Amino acid sequence: MNTCCIIGHRDFEKTKELELKVKSIVADLIEKENVTDFLFGSKSKFIDFCYDIVTEYKNTYSNLKRIFVRAEYPIISDDYYNYLKTFYEDSYFYSEKLITNRFSYIRRNQVMIDKSNFCIFYFNSNYRPKRKRQSGTHIAYEYAIKKGKEILNVLSYKL
Repeated sequence: MNTCCIIGHRDFEKTKELELKVKSIVADLIEKENVTDFLFGSKSKFIDFCYDIVTEYKNTYSNLKRIFVRAEYPIISDDYYNYLKTFYEDSYFYSEKLITNRFSYIRRNQVMIDKSNFCIFYFNSNYRPKRKRQSGTHIAYEYAIKKGKEILNVLSYKL
């Protein structure tokens, strides 16, 4: 059993080519690399896009798990957990301690990368968020390189 995290910029341009690339990547990970667990964060249109694709594959591969890794709310009610379970097979908070600033997302992404064998990224090196020097996706991408993870950047992926 292998794990894959999905990380990308908040905004991206959805195209048919991008959809085909992500579907191809996800299918190869499932069929050739025995990936069963997909880790998702939040606050990114790319992550939502990939969630829909993984969910399509879940209809064929019932053993797939969509796991929501929370950057906020270390303790949640049973009601909220059950609500999340209508979309995901599981959810957990990334750490033992709460970080209450933008760094919570950076740390959450690092934990997702650490737990993964593969990382699907939507990373554009020219992307610059407003009022920030570097995007969280850029920080995560560099971290994945440093950790020696297999990175599948959909922007440079060849079908």
